[in-house]
Amino acid sequence: MPLAFVLINAEVGSEDEVVKELRKVEHVKEAYLVYGVYDIIAKVEAETMDKLKEVIASKVRRVNKVSSTLTMMVTK
Repeated sequence: MPLAFVLINAEVGSEDEVVKELRKVEHVKEAYLVYGVYDIIAKVEAETMDKLKEVIASKVRRVNKVSSTLTMMVTK
């Protein structure tokens, strides 16, 4: 099954809210607050690569107060 990890920056002070919303998104298997350059990491899994791309573009990246993302597609 196609899998990606999405590194997310959120608006200052909204990190908890963004994680809660991400955990509600279908295909987001895990979401955690992290320290470092990014605020949140999310594990996203879908049936096909096209579906995975769609979920990331139309659901994850559009969660309110997400300011930027970096997607890492898993190859194996």
